[in-house]
Amino acid sequence: MGRGEAPWPGVAARRLLLGALMAVTVVTTAACGDSGDQEAGSGTRSATTQPPSPVEACVGAVGHWARELLAGGEPYGDYQSMGLSNRQYGILREVVAAARVTQRDQGDRAARELIDRQVREACEEHYAGGGPSGGPWR
Repeated sequence: MGRGEAPWPGVAARRLLLGALMAVTVVTTAACGDSGDQEAGSGTRSATTQPPSPVEACVGAVGHWARELLAGGEPYGDYQSMGLSNRQYGILREVVAAARVTQRDQGDRAARELIDRQVREACEEHYAGGGPSGGPWR
């Protein structure tokens, strides 16, 4: 093999593909701009992104799975693979059971509203002290 030749077949094609992927990444990044948070109405970007509060994380996760299960979806493995704690899974089961009854009696919209309300109330109650209660496994 001479100087500058590919050490094995296909390397030149891989290098070309890698170059094309890098170009697409640069163009996409430039077009989308910085992914940092932008403060509402200020026009300036925040230097750090704040993680959601425990209540908001609970509401988002439990609410997602409650709507998914109400629509007939199957749970993804156990509660841990769904990203839920044991208590959050308990909230999920209680809310979905109530939402199914409401869906049957009052329709889909009423069931979704019930999910939103009950999930928020349960998560706020659960994290009222700033963190989960009942030991390290809850």
